[in-house]
Amino acid sequence: MSESRRGLLAAGLAAAVVGSMGVVWTLNANADETPAASSPTVVTTTTEAADAPEASASADDPGTDTTAPVDATDAETPPPAGEALAVPPKLLPWGAKPTRMKRGKAGASSAAVAAAGADAAPADQSGRSRPVPEYAPKGRTSRTSTVKKSTTTVVPPAPPNVKAPRNDVFYNYAKGSQTGETDGSWANLGIAKPTVGPGDYHSLAEISVQSGGDNPNVVEVGWTVDRSVNGDDDPHLFVFYWKNGIPTCYNACGYRQYSTTVKPGDTLPADVPKRFGVVHSGNNWWIAYNSEYIGYFPDSLWDGDYTRANFVQWFGEVASSTTTPCTDMGNGLLPSSGGATRAGSLAMTNGPDAKVVLQSDTPHPAWYDVALVTDKTFRFGGPGADLAVGCQPIPSPSTSPSTPPTTGARS
Repeated sequence: MSESRRGLLAAGLAAAVVGSMGVVWTLNANADETPAASSPTVVTTTTEAADAPEASASADDPGTDTTAPVDATDAETPPPAGEALAVPPKLLPWGAKPTRMKRGKAGASSAAVAAAGADAAPADQSGRSRPVPEYAPKGRTSRTSTVKKSTTTVVPPAPPNVKAPRNDVFYNYAKGSQTGETDGSWANLGIAKPTVGPGDYHSLAEISVQSGGDNPNVVEVGWTVDRSVNGDDDPHLFVFYWKNGIPTCYNACGYRQYSTTVKPGDTLPADVPKRFGVVHSGNNWWIAYNSEYIGYFPDSLWDGDYTRANFVQWFGEVASSTTTPCTDMGNGLLPSSGGATRAGSLAMTNGPDAKVVLQSDTPHPAWYDVALVTDKTFRFGGPGADLAVGCQPIPSPSTSPSTPPTTGARS
């Protein structure tokens, strides 16, 4: 189990300072969805042309391109010597003033975090206040290409210089996209707790803000269920960045922590929607979650060449070990069901009005799919290949290992 599951400092954490730097916002808010009250991975990737155009609790709360490594010597989050911690914009991407989030008890499950009405909880009781790098597969799609397969030599959480057999990773996506010059994006993403098959890697949902081309610069934020990264089956907050189409690592490579409440890797509440956002301000790409800026990626990571995006995606992603994924996307329901996971209130900051274009990059729509609700809201997800192709059910305390679930997603 990785050492990254460490919590925030247990006491004496000051409220996040709302900075004096402001930006002018063009807001595209709507009422489609509202949240509940208030050293790099070494991979070989195979890309294919795209088919489409484009809200702190007390301690008593329950709670086919071969890529080259990106220099991630700054994986720990304090700024390098001489670099001052940046100050975030006065307003969140959706126009609200930042307010401190409610933090659940360290080590609480996602169900306990949700029951406490908290926004997140430290993933363990170590008292660590910063995220640490986690190395594991990550997919990507762009306007012109899609990573369908990667071959990783990294066995998370071992560092990339540890030799290991190459393991194939296959990716499926259900996504919405928008083309246009923008300073970032935000959306309400439903947080789910999908079942990840025993041999599979992850299931996640995210916002991806990127430059154009086959090898884009990308900033990502969202939630992921990934046992190798997080050590459990709960959804956790994650951040990630790419430079010229080359992946880095989860949660800490190049990232600077700002919030004293929540950090990447923290456990999120299951079965609720929350706001996630990315916005460029000053010389940084800022990451927002619910009611705070949690941190940022400095422009220096891209040598100052990536300061505005021209393509945004909101999507679900499954990474599996075979071409028949035994993993749920979203809450495991296909979007033909009204109860499927949603991405809503999609918005571009200082950009065009969002009008989402949908695409499902998967061999079988019965596995994963997308469905439009409005121009700014869509449903996504599905059960994967499920038991029909020999996927083994994951036993729970109340289920015999020999008894498969009768309907829907695996239990």
